[in-house]
Amino acid sequence: MAVNLNPPDPAKLLGVAGVELGSAEAGIRKRGRRDLMLMRLAAGSRVAAVFTQNSFAAAPVQVCRRHLAAGGVTRALVTNAGNANCGTGEAGVRAAERTCEAVARAIGCAPEEVLPFSTGVILEPLPVERIEAALPQCVAALGAANWADAAAAIMTTDTVPKAASRAAEIDGRRIAVTGIAKGVGMLQPDMATMLAYVATDCAVSQGALDRLVRDAAEASFHRVTVDGDTSTNDSFVLIATAKAGNRELSAAADPGYAALRRAVVEVAQELAQAIARDGEGATKLVTIRVAGAASEPEAVRVAKSIANSPLVKTAFFAADPNLGRLLMAIGNAGIAALDVSRVELWLGDVKVIERGGRAAGYRDEDGARVMRPAEIDVRVELGRGTAGTTVWTCDFSYDYVKINAEYRT
Repeated sequence: MAVNLNPPDPAKLLGVAGVELGSAEAGIRKRGRRDLMLMRLAAGSRVAAVFTQNSFAAAPVQVCRRHLAAGGVTRALVTNAGNANCGTGEAGVRAAERTCEAVARAIGCAPEEVLPFSTGVILEPLPVERIEAALPQCVAALGAANWADAAAAIMTTDTVPKAASRAAEIDGRRIAVTGIAKGVGMLQPDMATMLAYVATDCAVSQGALDRLVRDAAEASFHRVTVDGDTSTNDSFVLIATAKAGNRELSAAADPGYAALRRAVVEVAQELAQAIARDGEGATKLVTIRVAGAASEPEAVRVAKSIANSPLVKTAFFAADPNLGRLLMAIGNAGIAALDVSRVELWLGDVKVIERGGRAAGYRDEDGARVMRPAEIDVRVELGRGTAGTTVWTCDFSYDYVKINAEYRT
């Protein structure tokens, strides 16, 4: 059960001019659910993306990188759920290419203008023939208002579709930003199993879009973790169709770029938090804020050391304020010359650690009280500088083990 997360309301998701979406049941792994999604982009759209750093990058990631590196246009994205097409060698690459060829025939573009994505079970051959058979249904269903259906079609063990929208005003014109994502386990994005697609109708140069996708990933998907594992298929794609009619934004200093960046980052952060809320077996969302670090990377290391500790995560599940686990995680972050006497930590509004030890006024019943709610805030002060960060994660429950133990059954 996702933590305070409801399915998106289709009426609240803004259509993005130049983007059409369609989905279908291909039966790739399980029958009776949509598991194929096609996104068609208008001519002139620009695309930027960041991908997994896992050495076993899946076949579709390899094909996407090659197509984008060629510098051509992108006219479509296609995603299948249920099969990751990873660890499948040259046959897997050929399957991803064959998927691109099928999409190209269906919408009338070149195969190199299609980006393929897959998510699901690793080390199994992709049933391309099922994708080919279902693509006509996707094409027939293409529409600008289908964001919620598209979000549902890319899920694997997700329990709730994930989608978000924001609007901004640039040059007196309304700009729409809408995105969808999937991911609940094997998840600590390092890109930039997580897929995210965010689109805007803003006119923006390729260079500015490349910068923005990296900035948005750093502020959102790189700050969420479920279990500390980086999937072989992680991908975050940012699309700009230029249909809003604004003057093209070409640099961070351009008027309007700040408004676009704010909208994109807010959508990406909402999607990232939704991933943590829907973490496999999650019962609690945990927000970890680290301040007083010597640098932002240092703050990230501390926050993720806490967020990824199985001992800490199980303590959150049990509402057990085991202070030793929190101290262990901070000290295990690998921060050189950390002066533990300056470290302080709060759970909610309760100060639990000061001067590197148990706070004088701390009582276990207070710690347990602030760990019982479905959303928990953890705040760490390192006393080393002015840098900080925020990371979102979830607890580890019995269901996390059950879901992953039965993933292939």
